[in-house]
Amino acid sequence: MPFISKDWRSPGELWVKTDEGWERKKVLEHGKLLKQQESEKNESAAVQPYCHITIKCTREIAGFNELDEVVKKLDFRSAVRDVRRFNYICALLDLLVGQQMTALSGCTQKVLLAMLEEVANYATANQHNPRALRRLLTKLRALSNAEQSACWGGPLGSKMLWNQHSLTIKRIQNNASNFKIIEPLPGSRPQFLQLPEECIREVVLRLSDHKDLISASEVCDELTAIVNEKRVWRELTRFHFTPHQIDTIKAKLNKSEWKDVYHALKRNYGVSEERQYAEMLSLCRYCCCLFWKSSGHPCIADQSPEFRARIEEAGRVSPPSPVPPSAFLKFFSL
Repeated sequence: MPFISKDWRSPGELWVKTDEGWERKKVLEHGKLLKQQESEKNESAAVQPYCHITIKCTREIAGFNELDEVVKKLDFRSAVRDVRRFNYICALLDLLVGQQMTALSGCTQKVLLAMLEEVANYATANQHNPRALRRLLTKLRALSNAEQSACWGGPLGSKMLWNQHSLTIKRIQNNASNFKIIEPLPGSRPQFLQLPEECIREVVLRLSDHKDLISASEVCDELTAIVNEKRVWRELTRFHFTPHQIDTIKAKLNKSEWKDVYHALKRNYGVSEERQYAEMLSLCRYCCCLFWKSSGHPCIADQSPEFRARIEEAGRVSPPSPVPPSAFLKFFSL
């Protein structure tokens, strides 16, 4: 029997023509449901964007997931405006945006560019994370030159599609060109350096990227002295690496300088992706759902007491697995 859809028992997909092109009806309905929930939510209720994915192929189910469909169901565009999820979205776009986007489907290209435009709007309006925005804009230039990658006389995709992409890219670049860190007025009080030293130190201790520490140390002598304190590099090292890794490197180096220990650990083990983001996607092993950890999802283990009891009897209670951006992309045939 031929496969006429993802599952040969399925009646197939329904498509609806929208202003942005053809979209799957179930994806549109899911998006409308999310908007309805968001409009009706109050302080005690929250939207739960989640998405079922195919992890393994079987004879009945053709195992593949579509990136644009999953991105819409997980409401990535709204996630850009959540400060906890912003860096995760930027890291995901960093892996996808660029010349390699020409090999993706037209729907996926439009979704990713819409996410990138949302990132540029949010970063510009809130003066947030200029480094991530600059890195994405650098990769976007490769995509803007995609027409030079000729295939039978032109780029892959229709001329109308690439005209739309060009307009979107110009809007993103024009918006990002207005990015400017607005300094406080001279008379504003208190300014950062006017805070007590203990408060400044607490801010520095919450920086999780050594590049931010190095940049802070170049601002003034006061910050240089705080950043060079042993405690700052000790806490950063303990945040990213396990005690066993630290003891191993310290024994090899025979040094007590935490800054040297951190850089040696980074060279040997690399920085864990899970430590770089305030929030990541999670994967439920019971119902094969991707979801944001803070939002949760309607899990079969919570809805069925009998199923939960069988899991507990078998001793197989498993917490959701974190899904870094690189692991997220492995669910798709890119």
